[in-house]
Amino acid sequence: MLFQYKVINQEGKPQEGSIDALNEEVAINSLQRRGLTVVSVTKEKEESFFEKQLSFFERVSVRDVVILSRQVSTLFTAEVSALRVFRLLAGESENPNLRKKLGIVADDIQGGSSISDALSKHPSIFSPFYVNLVRAGEEAGKLNEAFSHLADYLDRSYELTIKTRNALIYPAFVIATFVVVMILMLTMVIPRLSAILFETGQEIPIYTKIVVSISDFFVSYGILVLILLLGGGIALGRFVMTPTGRHSLDRFKISAPFFGKLFQKLYLARIADNMHTMLTSGISMVKGLEITASIVGNVVYEDILKKAAEDVKGGDSVSNSFGGHRAEIPNIMVQIIKVGEETGELGNILRTLSAFYEREVRNVVDTLVGLIEPVLIVGLGLGVGLLLTSVLIPIYNISSGF
Repeated sequence: MLFQYKVINQEGKPQEGSIDALNEEVAINSLQRRGLTVVSVTKEKEESFFEKQLSFFERVSVRDVVILSRQVSTLFTAEVSALRVFRLLAGESENPNLRKKLGIVADDIQGGSSISDALSKHPSIFSPFYVNLVRAGEEAGKLNEAFSHLADYLDRSYELTIKTRNALIYPAFVIATFVVVMILMLTMVIPRLSAILFETGQEIPIYTKIVVSISDFFVSYGILVLILLLGGGIALGRFVMTPTGRHSLDRFKISAPFFGKLFQKLYLARIADNMHTMLTSGISMVKGLEITASIVGNVVYEDILKKAAEDVKGGDSVSNSFGGHRAEIPNIMVQIIKVGEETGELGNILRTLSAFYEREVRNVVDTLVGLIEPVLIVGLGLGVGLLLTSVLIPIYNISSGF
């Protein structure tokens, strides 16, 4: 739990902050070990439901972490002390949540923690990948380079993810619009037009009867259909949260028509980029595979990477381990990694692979957007047009008969 404290530091100046501890006694002992004179320690009040909802809008984005990493790198290059770096950035950050977390990090560093240990206490902001790269930088005495590498990596990853996400938003919006328009047509427009047809007593074409029957079904049972859809959505959401459901969803992502290749290349780019960044920062292969498994974002690839880590521990090579998963990892990637292992240039080879798959993702995204946009627009127009013509043509025939 979090405690707010007021202390007198070793220079005799008052200081305020927050500390995460098991209880009040542990918090006081921790502060005293830092050489601070404790004035008061109070438990931070629990957030209300409304405050928790507001905190969602204060979450720390990848862009915030990228900017933070570049700032830290610049300040370390200028030979500013670690404590002063995080105190300074805590005071300058525009994000309230990040400002609060950086203040806690600074307090931990002042208490004798390493930077990596202090950052590891905030996994919602600093991933295991981030923490381990900082730890490698501490051990090598190259913290400025470590934070610079992190900023570059996060920037590449963020750009690629956003591009992929934006490519999926447009078709999802058009499909949602299509569904809404069709429902409005079937429940509000078609019933009124069909009433005119039935009043005339004329013979109604079969295609018009089909459309009218569909419309009657939605008018009569629309609420039931909505309830079933909501119930199905909730059940599906619960299923996806289970290990089996998560695995099924992630497997579907990389095997689905059209979008499967896009997701596959996105994950491969992420794996190659992660591994390149860690290997060139001095992190071991086994540790690199384990960390990449924890942040790749897909259970299928997570299992493959964990298996590869176990194989490497047993003396096998990464290429041989990856070679047993040809459906998920293409042969070209396996062969290139094998060349990197044989030449001792695996880190640079992985960077080349990462750049290759990043270009592939961008090409696939551009191709999909180029194909989907006209198809969806034509589909929307045809759907609405068929509904209207199935009712308007009989009305026109009836009016022309008078």
